[in-house]
Amino acid sequence: MSQINKVIPEFSAQAFHNNEFKTVTSEDTKGRWSIFLFYPADFTFVCPTELEDMAKYYDQLQGLGVEVYSVSTDTHFAHKAWHETSDAIGKIRYPMIGDPTGVISRGFDVMIEEDGLAMRGTFLVNPEGVIKVAELHDGGIGRSAKDMLRKVKAAQYVATHDGEVCPAAWEEGEKTLTPSLDLVGKI
Repeated sequence: MSQINKVIPEFSAQAFHNNEFKTVTSEDTKGRWSIFLFYPADFTFVCPTELEDMAKYYDQLQGLGVEVYSVSTDTHFAHKAWHETSDAIGKIRYPMIGDPTGVISRGFDVMIEEDGLAMRGTFLVNPEGVIKVAELHDGGIGRSAKDMLRKVKAAQYVATHDGEVCPAAWEEGEKTLTPSLDLVGKI
């Protein structure tokens, strides 16, 4: 079942952020755009490359009013240890949420029950808590933060320009479309 246009699940969890533990709730995400970056496990192989890639774009995302939350079924204690021992993960400045009970992962429908791990899933959530982008990747296929940045810009554009839509591979400043009868069969 599609997660698009669903409200995110309610949650309260511990996160490692800015060298301390803090509670993050679904209510904390309201009023701003959010990216939820689910990944299978700390101390693995593809995951640190993805989290480091997202860290590279974090300032640009913050400039767009977006907070990033990485989520795995590891604990916030494991996130702290990984942050302190991995050069790649040490670059992260966004909250790393621990989901050892799988409540958040199940709420976003990314839990791999037989493994007790989250799938490689990315969700862009609007300020009202509604999912606007949902992506799932096989465990061996890493994601691109650069492309997610493009999707954030497109989602924010559509949200503020009633009636306009962004075509494939749209980049900020490029022409958009206004769906109408006149466009049918002309694209």
